[in-house]
Amino acid sequence: MRALNTITLILIIIGGLNWGLVGIANFNLVGAIFGGTGIDRVVYIIVGLSALSQLVPLGRTFSVGEVDAERGVADSRYR
Repeated sequence: MRALNTITLILIIIGGLNWGLVGIANFNLVGAIFGGTGIDRVVYIIVGLSALSQLVPLGRTFSVGEVDAERGVADSRYR
């Protein structure tokens, strides 16, 4: 699962950088690389699915037990 998490994070970073380029320079890097072939649409779908899959680890990050563990506080459910 860790490998999938790493891959999806990399894809989200690539998507974010692409959106930054679109906003700053009106340049779509994914479109420039794959433009007109239909592959660019597949890339956008994969990046979007990667973002959706990252909602699960994000939810775990904000769960009471994990946040308390990072602060060194014992989880009250186990007392």
